[in-house]
Amino acid sequence: MNVPLWIWLATVGGLGALFALDVVLVSRRPHEVGLAEAARWAVFSIACAAAFGLGVWLWAGRGFALQYFAGYLTEYSLSVDNLFIFVVIMAAFKVPAISQHRVLLIGIALALVMRGLFIALGAALISHVHWVFYLFGVLLIYLGWRQIRKRKQDAEFRENVVLRAFRKVIPVTDDYDGSRLVVIRDGKRWLTPMIVAVIAIGSVDLVFALDSIPAIFGLTREPFLVFAANAFALMGLRQVYVLISGLLTRLVYLCIGLGVILGFIGVKLILDALRENSLPFLNDGQPLDSVPTVGIGLSLGVIVGVLLVTTVASMLRTRTHCRGGQPARAEAISARAGSRG
Repeated sequence: MNVPLWIWLATVGGLGALFALDVVLVSRRPHEVGLAEAARWAVFSIACAAAFGLGVWLWAGRGFALQYFAGYLTEYSLSVDNLFIFVVIMAAFKVPAISQHRVLLIGIALALVMRGLFIALGAALISHVHWVFYLFGVLLIYLGWRQIRKRKQDAEFRENVVLRAFRKVIPVTDDYDGSRLVVIRDGKRWLTPMIVAVIAIGSVDLVFALDSIPAIFGLTREPFLVFAANAFALMGLRQVYVLISGLLTRLVYLCIGLGVILGFIGVKLILDALRENSLPFLNDGQPLDSVPTVGIGLSLGVIVGVLLVTTVASMLRTRTHCRGGQPARAEAISARAGSRG
C-alpha cells in the first residue's frame, strides 16, 4: 500500500482539526458533560472513523478497508477497556468532575504522540526482523490469557516509577486551582495535582500499548492504517468516558472478550509468520504452504462476534444479578484494573 505524502498530511490535518475542536469545546466553557452531550459526540467520532474507512475502501479497495475496520474495532475496544483504569486514576487523584475532560484531553494527546512512536518502532521492526511476529504472537496469547485469568483484583491505583520520580523533582500543590496546571505561590511556580493525573494517564497508556500495538499489526501491516485506527479510537475516548458511569459499567465480561480477541490475533500472527518464516531451524527456512490462512474477513467477523456475545452476556448478567446497581459497577471496575494492571 503506497500512501502518498499528501494523504498522510490530509489525514493528520483532519485529525488535528478534530482535536482542535475538542480543545475549543473544553477550554471555552468548562462544564460537567452530560450523557446526552457525550452520546452525540461519541456518535460523531464513530461516524468520522467510519467515513475514513469508506474513503480507504474507495481509494485502496475492500481488503485494506476491512483491515482498517478490524484494527479500529480492536483498538476502540481496548481503549474503552482502558477507560475503566482512568476512572480509578481520576478517583485516586480526586480530580473535580468539571476538570476531568481537560485531564483526559491532554492525556489523550500524550497517548497519541507515544503511540505514534510505538507504531514507527513497530513498522521498523517488522520491515527488518520478520521473526518478531512470532514474538508478537506469543505475547498476545499470553496477554489474552492474563485478561481472562486475572480479571478480578483490587482496583486501587498505585503510582508508577514515572510519577514517583516526577514528584521528587517537581513541587506539586496539595489542592486544585480550577483547571490550572501551573500556579504561582509565594513567588514560586507550582504544578497542581491535575498535571500529575495527566502524566498518570499518559504513562499508563504505555502499558496499554503493549497489547494494542502488536494486536493491530496482527491485522494489518500498513503503518498508515495502524496510525489511523489508533488515532480515531483515541479521539472518541473523552466522550465515551462519560458513559462509563452508565452503560459501560455493565460490561463485566469485556475483559474476557478482549482476552479471546487478543489470543485469536496472536494465533493469526503465528500462522502468518509460519507461512512466511525465515527461521533456519524450521523447514530449512522455507515457508510452510500447508499452514491455513486466516483472512481479514474472518478476523473481522470473529472480532465483531466476540464483542457482540460479550456485550449481550454482560447485559444479561448485570440485569439478572445486579440490576445495573453498584455491585455491577464494582465488578466491572475491578475486572478492568485486574486484567490490565
